[in-house]
Amino acid sequence: MPKIFIPGETKAQRKARKREEKAAHNQRLKVAQRSVLPPKPKPAPDSPGPNDQIKRSDIVFVLGNGTSRKPVKSEELRAHGTIYGCNALFREFIPDYLIAVDTKMIREISTAGYQHHHPVWTNPNKYTRSVEKLNLFNPNLGWSSGPTALNFASNQFPKEVYILGFDYQGIGRKNELVNNVYAGTENYKKLHDRATYFGNWERQTSTVIQKNPRIRYIRVVEVEPYFVPNSLEGHDNLRHITVEKFKQKFKLS
Repeated sequence: MPKIFIPGETKAQRKARKREEKAAHNQRLKVAQRSVLPPKPKPAPDSPGPNDQIKRSDIVFVLGNGTSRKPVKSEELRAHGTIYGCNALFREFIPDYLIAVDTKMIREISTAGYQHHHPVWTNPNKYTRSVEKLNLFNPNLGWSSGPTALNFASNQFPKEVYILGFDYQGIGRKNELVNNVYAGTENYKKLHDRATYFGNWERQTSTVIQKNPRIRYIRVVEVEPYFVPNSLEGHDNLRHITVEKFKQKFKLS
């Protein structure tokens, strides 16, 4: 900008004038830039972390660890879509994304060094921030691993989400026993422990389904009649199919 001298102008007045001129010049630059530059893209709901490039597909599978998913071979799903898995699934299968929010599980995963070779997503806390190669959710919803995985998958805007192993109620004659394929192993309840309260899980799942009306959710259940928690009733974009019908649809063994 050229220097301008005004007779009789004091030093203080000159400084004030320069500030005003500079502000006006910067404003003109901003207007000019907006007229020629394309708009900035909106940030992704979950930004890629240090060990991840988010993969999108029209069909995704979210694997909870309820016992109803036992008849499904996880590896056979790989040819049909993106797979989001939870917690100890990594012991036997490598999903496209592993989600674990329990610190004990993250310790197990990081001790095995799994996150150095495969994408792992978790919530930020003092411990997870100290572990290299973990991807941290931002924002942190404070949810359980299954609903967190469902939300993460939904944020990639697929057309269909198949939900496996989201059983909610327990097993046994009175549905009183823990329902988890890893029950009795490290970091899990024992086989004959009481079932975990599922109210938070179902409400979190319902929240995800409700806020994504354009996504079709298909919950895979073991047999009919199947259990549907109260908060999962009445969603137009959610239906339930049996494991057998699911396997037939994708021609699984």
